[in-house]
Amino acid sequence: MENRGRIRRWYNEVNLSFNGWIGFFRKEGINMNDKLEIIKRKAVQIFSEEDLDRKINSGKKLMIKLGADPSRPDLHIGHSVVLRVLKQFQDMGHEVVFVVGDFTGMIGDPSGKNKTRPALTFEQTRKSAETYLEQATKILDKNKTRIAFNSEWLSKMNFADVIKLTSKYTVARIMERDDFKNRFENNLPLSMHELLYPLMQGYDSVELKADIEIGGTDQTFNLLVGRELQKDYGQESQVVMTFPLLVGLDGKEKMSKSLDNYIGLTDSPFEKFEKSMKIPDVVLRQYFELATDLSTDEIDKIMSGDIREAHMLFAKELLKMYDDVNEFESIKERYINIAKGEIPDNVEEVKIDKKEINICDLLVEIGFASSKSEAKRMILGNGVKVDGEVITDINKVITIAEGKVVQFGKNRFKKIF
Repeated sequence: MENRGRIRRWYNEVNLSFNGWIGFFRKEGINMNDKLEIIKRKAVQIFSEEDLDRKINSGKKLMIKLGADPSRPDLHIGHSVVLRVLKQFQDMGHEVVFVVGDFTGMIGDPSGKNKTRPALTFEQTRKSAETYLEQATKILDKNKTRIAFNSEWLSKMNFADVIKLTSKYTVARIMERDDFKNRFENNLPLSMHELLYPLMQGYDSVELKADIEIGGTDQTFNLLVGRELQKDYGQESQVVMTFPLLVGLDGKEKMSKSLDNYIGLTDSPFEKFEKSMKIPDVVLRQYFELATDLSTDEIDKIMSGDIREAHMLFAKELLKMYDDVNEFESIKERYINIAKGEIPDNVEEVKIDKKEINICDLLVEIGFASSKSEAKRMILGNGVKVDGEVITDINKVITIAEGKVVQFGKNRFKKIF
């Protein structure tokens, strides 16, 4: 309860009527239809566009829902695709409901998984939710965002309620999900509680009476369950809008921290710059289209120029959105100098209370590695240098001397003494 109260204090209800927002946009000369068309253009699928237009043109303040699995609290710019759409709906005057799946998080969304996820405790999901919200409000206006926890209704359901919910959907329909079907056909474990996940997420929409729910394309099945359940419970079905999954820095898999192919919202400005330079040229346009607010004309102009400069301009946009864009020029200069093999100024110094130390122990000591096994992987990957010399021997003994520089990758430096 204490955690819930602390998170709820993140926002205050804004007492502006929907007509007040309409007046604001008219005053500022902002065309509401143009904003909607931008959102539509980013969407992969809309179920259905006719329903969306009807709801938007109804003149009512709509409830826009996004569900979040707090078991993965570290957000990256791939998550920003749907969060930025939510922000656009906020700007149009509609109510955004950010549903923290603290109860469903104890199951974990099985979407795309080939095995059962380990169950999380209620306390773990709540702790992760705090981190999630702190990052999400880098994009969402926290003063215009309603926070809801699905434990508020799911934890109160008795067994009769669960039976009633499960009666709304057939096993055949649930098994239409590709991941469920594949696991069943390949004799992989598929637990009963996982089959309930889409129903639980769908019931969130029933409880909230959501008008629109948005999510990534990997959530399409779950979102459509909510649309159907609302009809079964006598409500008007929500519109479902799905949006692209941003490809990772490897140019192949979707962006994911576990695959280390991501640009995190909380990465340092330099890390955002450095990772922006690693984006494959062939997907850079997609990054501009999905992760920034630049117009098509602006993107066309950037992409028609020098590709290296285009990467830097993408980094500049990230700093403008999430950090301090005034740091851009100094970060750019630092990056260029490091690329030339130069050591940056003001490198952190670390005192080592030994005259000699094994290289793996040294990497752990200075914080480059969390364990000796990780340190070994770093060395075997040819990523570690001492005074410019690549270290390939995991048994190498380093003599401690003042001013000696340990480097990992292109960006991480420590002086030891």
